[in-house]
Amino acid sequence: MRNIPNILVGIAVFILMIFISKWVGRAVKKILVSRGRDNFGEILGGFTRWSLTILGLMLSLTIISPNLSPADLIAGLGVSSVAIGFAFKDILQNWLAGILILMRQPFELDDQIVVNGFEGSVERIQTRATIIRQYDGQRIVIPNSEIYTNAVKVITANELIRSQYDIGLGYDQPREKALQILKETIENTKGVSNEKPVDILPWDQADSWLTIRVRWWTDSERANVVKVFSDVILNTQNAMDDAGIDLPFPTNIEIQNAHDHKEAKEMMDAKKEQDN
Repeated sequence: MRNIPNILVGIAVFILMIFISKWVGRAVKKILVSRGRDNFGEILGGFTRWSLTILGLMLSLTIISPNLSPADLIAGLGVSSVAIGFAFKDILQNWLAGILILMRQPFELDDQIVVNGFEGSVERIQTRATIIRQYDGQRIVIPNSEIYTNAVKVITANELIRSQYDIGLGYDQPREKALQILKETIENTKGVSNEKPVDILPWDQADSWLTIRVRWWTDSERANVVKVFSDVILNTQNAMDDAGIDLPFPTNIEIQNAHDHKEAKEMMDAKKEQDN
């Protein structure tokens, strides 16, 4: 009966801290959402709410039981934290990695990334994992610890991205004319950026052709890159055909040598038969 006032005050303090924690958590979430950090606001708001709730519980226990000092609670909490840490190592590791990813923002929602061989658009960054949607519609859930400890390629980090393609030009074809046609054709292809120049570079002397490497810039979104790449190949092929410029097919030297060797052997056998 002597402890009833303490119990009532402790319960009141705990209930008050619950309301305060909810209000502070919502305020933190609202501030970060207004800055475009929706996911981070949700996670940090929840973390703030639970931290204040635990603090309120500790205060309530010390009020209810005056013999229980805050130092004893903190010591007990420390031992419990170690045990919990060992039991939920992977979960805590992914949670901390998620917090660091949201704080440092190496990529954002709707960015297109490549991590551990998976490529797609970032749908959501959760406390445990990051969800990406591949271009074929499949959803991939990647633990945050793997993302934080491995290399991540952010394809849409910049507005423009460069593409390239190699074209074979016959050695007997007019080179200067072909280079000019390629440059004009690619520059006039819809979707190719005019902010950066188109590069037409003689790149290699192959067995049957002179390799021309063409480079151009497009919007970094995957759909635009693929569409423009396809248009560039089709337009350059049509332009070279219209100009009567030959883009030769590969010549298999090994097959040709084998064919020549077979013919030479047949001629030698025929000559031996004539001598006999």
